[in-house]
Amino acid sequence: MDLISNLAIGFSAALTPYNILFCFVGTLLGTLVGVLPGIGPTATIAMLLPITLSLSPETSLIMLAGIYYGAQYGGSTTAILINLPGESSSAVTALDGYQMARQGRAGPALAAAALSSFLAGTLATVVVAALAPPLTALALKFGAPEYFSLMVLGLVASIVLSSGSLLKTVATVAIGLLLGLAGTDVTSGEMRFTLGLPEFADGLNFVAVAVGIFGIAEILRNLEHTTERTAVVKKVSGLMPSKADVRAMLAPALRGTALGSILGVLPGGGAILASFASYAIEKKISKTPERFGKGAIEGVAGPEAANNAGAQTSFIPMLSLGVPANPVMALMIGAMIIQGIVPGPDVASSQPELFWGLIASMWIGNLLLVVLNLPLIGLWVKLLTVPYTILFPAILAFASIGVYSVNSNVFDLYVMAAFGIFGYALSKLDFEPAPMLLGFVLGPLIEEYLRRAMTISKGDPTVFVTRPISAGLLVLAAIIFAMAFMPTVAKQRDTIFVEED
Repeated sequence: MDLISNLAIGFSAALTPYNILFCFVGTLLGTLVGVLPGIGPTATIAMLLPITLSLSPETSLIMLAGIYYGAQYGGSTTAILINLPGESSSAVTALDGYQMARQGRAGPALAAAALSSFLAGTLATVVVAALAPPLTALALKFGAPEYFSLMVLGLVASIVLSSGSLLKTVATVAIGLLLGLAGTDVTSGEMRFTLGLPEFADGLNFVAVAVGIFGIAEILRNLEHTTERTAVVKKVSGLMPSKADVRAMLAPALRGTALGSILGVLPGGGAILASFASYAIEKKISKTPERFGKGAIEGVAGPEAANNAGAQTSFIPMLSLGVPANPVMALMIGAMIIQGIVPGPDVASSQPELFWGLIASMWIGNLLLVVLNLPLIGLWVKLLTVPYTILFPAILAFASIGVYSVNSNVFDLYVMAAFGIFGYALSKLDFEPAPMLLGFVLGPLIEEYLRRAMTISKGDPTVFVTRPISAGLLVLAAIIFAMAFMPTVAKQRDTIFVEED
């Protein structure tokens, strides 16, 4: 009964005309940035953070969440029509979706992606509503040592589950931790890592760093690849899948939903891992595996359901524990912080409208996405022909105005530009910038809980291993980190990295 009463609170908040409007705006923007390759939800959310200051906390998070899972929908459109995934998690969709489009079955492929995504998003939201409260109740029993160990576990898991070089990922996380500590030490009042500049006294502006690392760096990367994009079909018809198509895609969609719901909770790239794993499972259990890669609708339905379910359940650790599972969740936590809300288990009790309103809005958003995506396919096809050289000046201007509006400080624009160049350099050197943002967000929290734990224990570091929950989390972190050196895991990291590129 508690769940029903809590959902009633959530729907009463989410179904206000104002929140429905911004849920619509978020899902529409998410679909748009998913359709336009090279922008992505991370950069978009980073650039929209300043706008959230003029909105209520629940409205802003509902809009940002809509952008995130809306982009998962939109990414499949470009994957199917032009063999260019709008999102990394849609890369697998291109394998069979593009072949279906070439065979004149673009309509059924797009319908399979949209309907599988809707099914996965709806069911995965049930998982979020069911699991978030017990995890929150458990987290309320945590003390400073447990929170420190939990943050360490989150960072270690994000390192192990990211793609590419393990050493480079560790390096970017360390850089993020150091950047997060820049500013005035709360305890001693000493300035640290400020380069002697008074502008850094309050630390680095989160919005400027996020927009630079993701928004500006993304623009610079895409200016290198401004090739003309051509859709396979100029007009999409026959969107309704046949009965045979529905029968073929139902089971893969359900399996993908289950897989994505589990993997989405993992820090790092749960949705990406889920889509790759779903495709591999569907091909392995199929009686006709030779059809995969040649236009099998199961190869569209399974991965699309998996990545959308993963996107939904990635909210669980953010809502219940205050730990981001991916860069977008780190930005969501940043949005809460700039609204004056301390992320963590107390949010459910102190801000029930925000906590449950966000969960309830996911059902509304998923319904809006089905209504939006299929009728507007013709518009998305036309947008694919817009040259990126026309888009990027508008994006750059919008990002600059947004960053400046936060503090009305010109210095923040220099920070944004510097981190844009830095993010671009990281990508050229095959460093992932996402773990750095996680380190940047979690760094101050790790320091705070470390100091609290050491103060409580009167300087005894064994407090982290003598308390059972804290010790268990640290042991789990050590096991996960050790798994990264296993040959099979290392090979899988490299494979995902290559396929994303």
